[in-house]
Amino acid sequence: METPNQTDAATVADVTEELSAYLTRHLGQELGPDDDYFALGLVNSLFAMELVNFVEQRYGIEVGVEDLDLDHFRTLGRLRDFVLTKAANRGAAA
Repeated sequence: METPNQTDAATVADVTEELSAYLTRHLGQELGPDDDYFALGLVNSLFAMELVNFVEQRYGIEVGVEDLDLDHFRTLGRLRDFVLTKAANRGAAA
């Protein structure tokens, strides 16, 4: 039987792995959790919108205008934290 902490840890690991795979597939290279793919020039505005769409579709969250802060999306670690926060808030609102 899983405890809440085990479930949370699995979720963090799963989200990290999924986002990492998506970014690697689309950007053509593996990135660390703090690599800024925008600053590295690996991302254009079209991909940024595709990334938002992927996150909304895959995790069932809504990325509102107020969420479109580049800091939420610029690294794997920040993106993972954003997704987990939005998903937790969605669950709390239900």
